[in-house]
Amino acid sequence: MRYSAFSVFLNGLRGNSGWGPAWRQPQPKPHYDVIIIGGGGHGLATAYYLAKTFGITNVAVLERGYLGSGNIGRNTTIIRSNYLLPGNNPFYELSMKLWEGLEQDFNFNAMVSQRGVLNLFHSDAQRDAYTRRGNAMRLHGVDAELLDREAVRKKLPFLDFENARFPIMGGLLQARGGTVRHDAVAWGYARGADSRGVDIITGCEVTGIRTDQGRVTGVETTKGFIGCGKLALAAAGNSTVVANLAGLRLPIESHVLQAFVSESLKPFIDCVVTFGAGHFYVSQSDKGGLVFGGDIDGYNSYAQRGNLATVEHVAEAGVAMIPALTRVRYLRSWGGVMDMSMDGSPIIDRTHLDNLYLNAGWCYGGFKATPASGYCYAHLIARNEPHETARQLRLDRFQRGYQIDEKGVGAQPNLH
Repeated sequence: MRYSAFSVFLNGLRGNSGWGPAWRQPQPKPHYDVIIIGGGGHGLATAYYLAKTFGITNVAVLERGYLGSGNIGRNTTIIRSNYLLPGNNPFYELSMKLWEGLEQDFNFNAMVSQRGVLNLFHSDAQRDAYTRRGNAMRLHGVDAELLDREAVRKKLPFLDFENARFPIMGGLLQARGGTVRHDAVAWGYARGADSRGVDIITGCEVTGIRTDQGRVTGVETTKGFIGCGKLALAAAGNSTVVANLAGLRLPIESHVLQAFVSESLKPFIDCVVTFGAGHFYVSQSDKGGLVFGGDIDGYNSYAQRGNLATVEHVAEAGVAMIPALTRVRYLRSWGGVMDMSMDGSPIIDRTHLDNLYLNAGWCYGGFKATPASGYCYAHLIARNEPHETARQLRLDRFQRGYQIDEKGVGAQPNLH
């Protein structure tokens, strides 16, 4: 069934008895052309584009939990393409363009809201850095606008412009950035992939990868052995664990990133705002809650929860930017397991095994990259060559000395 105003009206007359499940709950077949390990946003998007764009429908997505139980449902929903470096900017701009047509493409309301993303700056040096980034964006055809202090004050008068340590001097605005409902992205891609014949198999943990003469032959799972022609890894924070099953050691670490939501408030933040003097970002949801986050916890972990020190750190940065937050109560928090790469940029590439493919190392950029990641990964799997916007996201760039270090902090995953 296609969702439409007419179908909503018709089912309303029928007491909403005509709605069916959005996707099936199949049992695994003995063999698939492609198996994707990981039923998060990137795995589901890859399956969707494999079926829709490249005509490969004998595909299985294996997820050890429930669909959307990982980072796709544990993030702050921000989308943007305001990147500096050539390896990142075209890729994330492709993702932004896919976001803009996504709901019509997979016929599902993902609540795409292009409300704008504003990065504040607090010093002359930071202003110059944002000017450079904005110019790089515009050279790639990406929208960017440098706002002075008064323009920011007019847009967001509740910020602490006179903070003695961190005076707000202006900001870099990408008006096309914004937020998207994270759960709906998973549901939309799952529904679209399933309707094209993809099997989405939940509660199916991969426990081993069988190989023979340099090729993957299939995977051992809690539901038995499943053979495959090609195997694609999209396991996010568990990428190192899954890759190790195939004898592949990855240049990434797993860290916890916490996110928070406040009690519901009357609307007062109409865009995404980031603090330039510390890692803090905030937007307001349609329910009125403030959705915000900050730095990773800073130590390796696979737990989907964080520590109180980071809670305090995030709160301090938020109050420094918006003093009124002292009167706002936290409602809940959660944690996602981030696969932090050595240069802060992702990996989409083939591996040492002929038919094993890797999608990992997304750091803070995983959610916003979901459409482009899925499309480029599907392109790689289907054609055995990288998509033009993902050519620099090679696994061997660390060995070759071609890092894509957006922040310029070196080979320290916890600093990206």
